Parts: sequence; structure tokens; C-alpha cells
Amino acid sequence: MENNYFVDSEKLSEAALKRKHELEADPSCRTDHMKYMEGMERISSDIYDKVISEMKSYDYSRYTAADVRRALVHESCTAEDFKALLSPAAEPFLEKMAERARLETQKHFGNTVYLFTPLYIANYCENYCVYCGFNCYNDIRRMKLSMEQIDHEMKVIAESGMEEILILTGESRAKSSIEYIGEACKLARKYFRMVGIEIYPVNTEEYRYLHECGVDYVTVFQETYDSDRYEQLHLLGHKRVFPYRFESQERALMAGMRGIACSALLGLSDFRKDALASALHVYYLQRKYPHAEISLSCPRLRPIINNDEINPLDVHEKQLCQILCAYRIFLPFCGITVSSRESESFRNGIVKIAATKVSAGVSTGIGDHESKYTGKEADSAEGDEQFEISDGRSLGKMYSDMTNEGMQPVLNDYLYV
Repeated sequence: MENNYFVDSEKLSEAALKRKHELEADPSCRTDHMKYMEGMERISSDIYDKVISEMKSYDYSRYTAADVRRALVHESCTAEDFKALLSPAAEPFLEKMAERARLETQKHFGNTVYLFTPLYIANYCENYCVYCGFNCYNDIRRMKLSMEQIDHEMKVIAESGMEEILILTGESRAKSSIEYIGEACKLARKYFRMVGIEIYPVNTEEYRYLHECGVDYVTVFQETYDSDRYEQLHLLGHKRVFPYRFESQERALMAGMRGIACSALLGLSDFRKDALASALHVYYLQRKYPHAEISLSCPRLRPIINNDEINPLDVHEKQLCQILCAYRIFLPFCGITVSSRESESFRNGIVKIAATKVSAGVSTGIGDHESKYTGKEADSAEGDEQFEISDGRSLGKMYSDMTNEGMQPVLNDYLYV
């Protein structure tokens, strides 16, 4: 990636603008999105073929009300049952699905809800993903926190009472190296009991190094499991390589990570097929790595700079609720995270039915926790946010609200000896 592709208070160079327009206009200018780039590790696994083949063959229009009724009375939900529960035929059964999901959640998780917060430490990115606020062609304020700034941000967050943090960066090895991320994770261990990362995909040995630095779990969004749509949305950078991204969670588990999370960004493509693929990805990983803690996230596409260019497919709250209930019935032991992209009222309700984890005190910007948590003016410049959030409650407010909803908020359930 040429340095002039980064936008940081300066406009794009003529060469970068020309390249951007070429990538948008002519698919032949783009690299093969199914071909691994130099340095990308290949692993031997059959999970990819299983998930993608089942997703491609999924015809949700063929399922009927009778299929949905059968799925709801079965003691164990099969993959075929799950497909019925995701179908349009299941929409009239949402109340029954919610009741079944609630019983499964209570059986395996009680009334607990886990709280965490994300910390973005850099927003430089080498990818051109047309829907993302961080993409390398967007004219935003770029920033990378120093270790001193990261330590300060973490201290502010920890003083709020938070015990679990998710560290995020833009996808740039040049600006956010593995060593840089590793040092940030070591700092996080000073303040937090649980440390997760959501960064660019890396090889097994690099995940192993980050695990040694204190990382407990890895989250990777596949964005969409539709490889054709994926190619249309990811025009440049390492993220363009579809199979390498798909295999990220398995490489992390091979490296010894305690847990991983899978997700599609609902609205980028056919949300029913993406929901099916996300859950099957988890399903097969659970069977191959039964010791691991495997979870699902379920974000919907939020307003972003290029919203009008990608023709997002709306996923309404009732449809999201249907997906979450189907997830819980199919994967009763799986953690389910609902992010601050969703409204306060939706998150208050869904934790009683299917979700087990929510974020609090959220910022998707860089270096702004002190200003947002304490109201004090930041000592240095702040980097722009990746997307707009909907639920901006603090940890204290979230804890109080969850308690008032009859839930038991949990900040950490691990003891390290």
C-alpha cells in the first residue's frame, strides 16, 4: 500500500484518486479475492466447504409453517430445523420462537448478562471496503495512540468499573503492527480481567504471540459469506482475500486462544443466508474445538459515509429478533453479543430472550474516552469514529438498567491463579 493512499488531514493524491476510480469502475483492476496473498497461511480444514456449500444451497422460500412447527417441537434443533426458523415462514411464529429461546437461555445462562467495552487504538486502514468509515480512501481524522495514551485510556475505562475490554484497530499492518497490538494487550492485563481483540486476520504464530501477550479471545467479522457480494464490497487490501478471512477464527483456536467470535454484518447481502452461514460456522467450530468458548455477534449495518453507494438491504428489528431467537434455539450453549448499534429498548428486551452479552460505555472513535467518560477536554486530538452507535449508555447506567430489568450483570467470571 502506498502511503499516499492514507488520508490524514490531506486530500487524496491524484494517483490515489485515479486508482480508487479504477477499482470502482473496472473489476479487472482488482486482485483475485479467492487467491491467498504472499505470507498468508493456509490451513487444512473442511469447515469452509461445509459452510459455503450449505449456504449456497439454502432456499428459504421452500419452508412452510408446518416445517416451522416441527422445528419448534423438536427437543434438539437440527440444521434443517434452523433453516426453517430463519425462513420467512417463521415470521408469524416469532412469539413462540422467543419463548423457546428464552427457556434455552435461562437453562444455560440463567439471568446473567455480560458487560464489556471496546477500545479503538488506531483507525488507519489499508483496505478499501466501500461500506466502512475507516477505509483508506475516506477523508477522516486518522490517529494511532501511543502506549502512554493507550495506558491512559485504559485507566479511565478501568476506573469506571469495567473488567473486560475489546481492543480494536483499523486493518493496517504498517500503522498497527503485531508488536504494537501485543504491547497494548500487555498494558490491558494491568487493568482488565478479560482481553479480546478485533484486528486484521493474522497467521497462527501471530495469534499465538498475541495470546502470550494476554489475549483471551478473537473476534472477526466475515462481513458477508456471499463471496460474490464480498468481492464487490472489498476492492483493495488484504481484507479482499475471502478464504483467508474465513479461516481466521480457526487459526486463532489453533494458536491456543480460549475463545473466538463469528459474525456477518447483516444488511450487506441476503441476511438470511448470512445468518445461516454465521451459525453454521460456529456449529462446525464447536464440534471440532469442543473446549473453546465460541460466540456470535449480530450487528446490522449502521449509517456510514458511503451508505448510498452500496444499496444496503434493510434488516428490521423483528427480523433481527427472529435471527437471534433462531441462533439461541440452534446453538443453546453459544454466547450471543448485541452491540451498541442497536437501540436501548431493543437491547433491554433481547437480553431477556436470547442475548448474553452487551457493550457499555462505547466509543468507536480514537482517544476520546476521557472526554466521553468524564467530560474533561482531551489532552490531544481525537480520531474519527468508525460508525454511529445507537445505545450510548455508560457502564453504570447499563448496570443499573440491566438490574432493573431483572438481569444479573456480570463483569467477569474468570479467576486467574
